[in-house]
Amino acid sequence: MKVRKAAVAGLFYEAGADRLQQQVDRLLAQASGEQQCVPRVLIVPHAGHIYSGSTAARAYRCLVPVRAAIRRVALFGPAHRVYLQGMAVPSVDAFATPLGEVPLDRQGIDSIAALPGVCVSDEAHREEHSLEVQLPFLQRALDDFALLPVVVGDCPPGTVAAVMDAVWGGPETLVVVSTDLSHFHPYEEAGRRDRRTCERVLQRAGDFSGEDACGARALNGLMRTRHCRSLTLELLALCNSGDTAGDRRRVVGYGAFLAH
Repeated sequence: MKVRKAAVAGLFYEAGADRLQQQVDRLLAQASGEQQCVPRVLIVPHAGHIYSGSTAARAYRCLVPVRAAIRRVALFGPAHRVYLQGMAVPSVDAFATPLGEVPLDRQGIDSIAALPGVCVSDEAHREEHSLEVQLPFLQRALDDFALLPVVVGDCPPGTVAAVMDAVWGGPETLVVVSTDLSHFHPYEEAGRRDRRTCERVLQRAGDFSGEDACGARALNGLMRTRHCRSLTLELLALCNSGDTAGDRRRVVGYGAFLAH
């Protein structure tokens, strides 16, 4: 069995299994509120857990009451490490974190590998953190599940939407879009920018740029899916690195959303 090894353990989150489990469980326990619904989509940030983990946990906390019902997670995040034209799925059988191995939905991956804009590239996945940092939260918030990971590069929103629609499934499937918000503005300016971006997410805008969100291409794709208009979309949390573990001169914004 081929396994993608953890690339950012010890950098974006704790490297030891016990410490990582304690860290994620603490973040989930501290996250306020539990929506009494079956989440269909989460939009979550992907910075280091000390920066954006508390925001991400607000969304992942919503999975805990229905943890046994969700059996598959389709995870879309932006390419940071390699230039990617289109989208990439991996050839491996599992992704690993210090908490164990997550099996991949090979049938689902194979079914979209031939779609327009999709290629098979382990290189695109090898060091990509936007997907990996979500896995410890999913491992602690859910029971057994299969993962369908997609790295999104330079790709039209309609092409991304077609892939999302192809893997959407029923209530057993959760779609996760991984994105941070604005980058490297002063604290007050970032707050204004990110509040406006969040308003536009709730309005289901589909023309976000990289200045708004680094996962803009996946986010725009989500907004073009057949399903998005029929979902109830909620903002759960909004902050930036100046609120958590960074200074306020140049901050990165984080938002968490739930669609059901």
